[in-house]
Amino acid sequence: MRYFARPDAVDALDAPIIKKIFPRYRKVARGQLPAVFRISKGIKAEFDEGADIEVLWDMHEQLMRAFYETRRNIDSGQIKPEDLKIQERSLLDLKLLLVRRIMESCQLCERRCGVNRWAGELGVCRVGDRCLISSEFMHMGEEPYITPSHTIFFMGCSFKCQFCQNWEISQWYEEGTEIDGKSLARIIEGRKKEGARNVNFVGGEPTPQLFWIIESLKHCNENVAVVWNSNMYMAEKTMNILNGVADMYLSDFKYGNDDCALRLSKVKGYFGVCSRNHLIAAGQAELTVRHLVLPGHVECCTKPVLKWVAENIRDRCLVNLMDQYYPCWRAHLYPDINRRLAPAEFEEAVRFATESGLNFIR
Repeated sequence: MRYFARPDAVDALDAPIIKKIFPRYRKVARGQLPAVFRISKGIKAEFDEGADIEVLWDMHEQLMRAFYETRRNIDSGQIKPEDLKIQERSLLDLKLLLVRRIMESCQLCERRCGVNRWAGELGVCRVGDRCLISSEFMHMGEEPYITPSHTIFFMGCSFKCQFCQNWEISQWYEEGTEIDGKSLARIIEGRKKEGARNVNFVGGEPTPQLFWIIESLKHCNENVAVVWNSNMYMAEKTMNILNGVADMYLSDFKYGNDDCALRLSKVKGYFGVCSRNHLIAAGQAELTVRHLVLPGHVECCTKPVLKWVAENIRDRCLVNLMDQYYPCWRAHLYPDINRRLAPAEFEEAVRFATESGLNFIR
């Protein structure tokens, strides 16, 4: 079964800009190269689960060097994808153990709540020791080169965006459905067989659910590109774990300054964390940067974000400039965002992106 509800998705992988910016992703989506999580599963790892966490991190660094070499050899044709052997114990298992340890005093994101999630303690995201999803389906409305995308919406979020369009999910107005990694793997496999170009982990925010996401990939027997659809507020160690897991980062670069981020998403130190993680992401995998233009925030947020992208990662990403903002959840409490975006505001954003020399779609 093939899903191509939107005509521009059919040939999207052959567009010149996609060939240029996403050369590896498009081959993974077509089954011509293994997804990076499958390469990680091919890197043999021998470790003591009770070892000190710093010892485990040192081993992770060593095994990542083997990962880079193996990926390079596969991509250059020196190793055939079919010759990649899945190891009984692999780099992916080590990543899973590291996440488990981090969650004992959770610092997966830069909130750094420090709660023991395995004891049922809850931090800002309110994701404890269970994996809860809101829904999973074949998404027809993502970027054309991502569509059809098997999108899994996880419960909970590290942000409190006052205008969140998925507020029922992110802020726990829904209860969610509990699922384990093995069951999630079977769903991912089924959607891949139906024609999904990728599995798209989103929310809410996927970061709090990282343990079960990696567990699902450990048990997944299909070769499927992994899209990490995120607010990019992950801790640096989390970014290290995602290296060799995510084929594409689908980022949400919201604000051009810390003040707007604190007022509208209740998060501190946003711009420094988000820009750092975009630099890391651009060095690890392929990258789509989404920017939703907010009403009244072209000068303070849109232009600084686009300027930073142009100066730092312009040739290593594709920007999706988005105009679909509408006020919801608590936006009525903030006069500046309690309206739709004016056409002139979006056209100013487009003009600035064009003058900045960005690769962008709208």
